[in-house]
Amino acid sequence: MSHGFELKPATAGIDPDTPALLQPVARLLHLINHAMVVLGMLALLVASCVLTYSIVSRYLMKASTDWQDEAAVFLLVGATFMCGAFVQQLRGHVGIEAVAGLLPRAVNRLRLMLVDLLCTAFCSFFAWKSWTLFHEAWAEGQTTSSSWAPPLWIPYGLMAAGMTLLSLQLLIQLVARINGLFKPHQGATA
Repeated sequence: MSHGFELKPATAGIDPDTPALLQPVARLLHLINHAMVVLGMLALLVASCVLTYSIVSRYLMKASTDWQDEAAVFLLVGATFMCGAFVQQLRGHVGIEAVAGLLPRAVNRLRLMLVDLLCTAFCSFFAWKSWTLFHEAWAEGQTTSSSWAPPLWIPYGLMAAGMTLLSLQLLIQLVARINGLFKPHQGATA
């Protein structure tokens, strides 16, 4: 079973099978992904501070905590969605490969290409629907139902941007995998 940890990231996050035309885009996406991880780490740190403050203020000082939970959720949503493309770049998402050992190498490469294609299609659809939600929340001024009532375009925007980055990462990896299918391989790829 592969969790992506045994894989060595390609130079500057670029798969060697990526066509030369897409390499500048792949390098830019690599830089964006790394920036999102740094921001995601900061978001997790801030969320933990907000939740800790919430507990202290609620139970020790008996103060109202109507904004902390939503702020922490917004930060966690942002960290989760914005870092998905980085994890995909490393192919670090959990995958069950029970069938991989049973299939011939050529069939397995084709299976992996099909998985990349389906993931790209699903994530692209998810990104499109997320942008639709973002637009509706922005245009209609939607807010949460709490007394703090922050605008819903914030989490929807983070979700849409993160899924767009993930879709682009998957698309670049799909093109690299398709390009790799037509090259002679010396070892198995993940």
